[in-house]
Amino acid sequence: PLPTQEDLAGLRCRLRRVKALAQLAQLPPVSAGTSPDLRSHLERVRQLELRIREKKAGSGAIAGARPSGDSGVAAPAAEAGEKPPAFQRFHTLAQDLPPGLTLPYKFKVLAEMFRSVDTIAGMLFNRAETITFAKVKQGVQDMMRKQFEERHVGQIKAVYPTSYRLRQEKNIPTFGNGVKKSDYQLTLEPVLGEEEKVDGRPHLSASRLLERRKEFNRNLVNIVKQHHKAFLAALSPPMVVPEEKLTRWHPRFNVDKVPDISPAELPRPPQEDRLTTAQEVLSTARGMLTPKMEKALANLALRTAEAGAGEPVVSKAPSPASTSSALRGVSQALLERVSNSVLAVTPVPGGPACVSPHLLLPKIRAKEAQKLQALMTREPQQEERLAMLGRLPAMARILRNIFVAEKKQALTLEVACARMADSYDTQMPPGRKEVVGGLGRRKGLGSRALTRRLLLLFTGEMEKHLRLFAELLPDWVGIHAIRTDTYIKLDKGKDLGLVTERLTKAAKEAEAL
Repeated sequence: PLPTQEDLAGLRCRLRRVKALAQLAQLPPVSAGTSPDLRSHLERVRQLELRIREKKAGSGAIAGARPSGDSGVAAPAAEAGEKPPAFQRFHTLAQDLPPGLTLPYKFKVLAEMFRSVDTIAGMLFNRAETITFAKVKQGVQDMMRKQFEERHVGQIKAVYPTSYRLRQEKNIPTFGNGVKKSDYQLTLEPVLGEEEKVDGRPHLSASRLLERRKEFNRNLVNIVKQHHKAFLAALSPPMVVPEEKLTRWHPRFNVDKVPDISPAELPRPPQEDRLTTAQEVLSTARGMLTPKMEKALANLALRTAEAGAGEPVVSKAPSPASTSSALRGVSQALLERVSNSVLAVTPVPGGPACVSPHLLLPKIRAKEAQKLQALMTREPQQEERLAMLGRLPAMARILRNIFVAEKKQALTLEVACARMADSYDTQMPPGRKEVVGGLGRRKGLGSRALTRRLLLLFTGEMEKHLRLFAELLPDWVGIHAIRTDTYIKLDKGKDLGLVTERLTKAAKEAEAL
């Protein structure tokens, strides 16, 4: 087919680029009278050109030196070079869960693989059947609909070293799965204690499977904690949070970018004596071949040795984990706000001197680091109390309006909670109505029963808030138990602005703890 206009435009662009690189390669030597700026620019261009050539030569040498049959090493490298899809890169952000020590998507997949491997291995082990990798692979892939390779077994071994005992064995019945009986196969054996025996032989029970699964998840969380600790140490200023007090990750710590687990080394089948090079053939069959064939083998061995000595050795050192500079310090909006407020201050004759922004930034960073550390070590009960405190200023106005509309000094707690639930149900914690609605659909409840259950749920939530009012502002709200009923009393003469100010101050103090 004839080339299109886009193809011609692309070819012209590539040709111009090649000509520009050729001109850069033929730059004349820098004369002594050239300005220092121009000389430095020319030197930088030459260094970049040399670096590009070295990179191209290195990539070509690596591609030529890699054997075609090494698919087990090439597959992870290809996967590492490709960009993962969005549902994996932003998996944590898409989870409708309360904040906590969540795991990356790839770690959750590995945990599910371990659960599947343990389930299949438990069935085979309890039947006194040899657990081979081929059997486990087929079962895991049928359960998860995902590819399961030997490197996943290596990752499981790296996360939980005492989970399985791995060996290479042969003379295992294969039953026509394409593997010869004389071939070596990777076998797995669960590591169990002496007390876990039934009828004199080890038994992998359901409770033990659950313990192993929890242990694997704990090890995964500990691995993420190590990366989180390195991230905190790289911040400015550095932060140190005890691991036993950590309840959630740093807000700017990207959980889904945690590097993958390096697989542990698996046992390999023993190497048998096979002649693979001309030198080995020559040394083994010396005296058994004709002089002409010996001479040919000697020349081939010499050429192979010279070619091996001439190849450059490419060393690939692992680059240390680096933290993005955008994650260091404080948020850009806060810095700009403080800088603008500081620059707006002009020195007045006889007044205080202008404050330098360089003196304020360390204090701001330290204060924000203190807030983040308190956020990461906050318990769920404290989080719930903070959410309730944040809703109290808006609820105070509604509560006072209810008492004004009722024209009473006191109301029963049940009536007050019902009125508050009717007026404030849209601003309650999200998801409550959906939960009750799903429960009603599962149990076949009608709309009236569902409404009654919703009312009971929000009435219980409102009672917690009203009792918190009485705890924080006893001079404004009082709760009194008289005989069989509980009454709530409110002082309608108190200024609502002062009440809102005290509630906001209490919320800020609780958040600073």
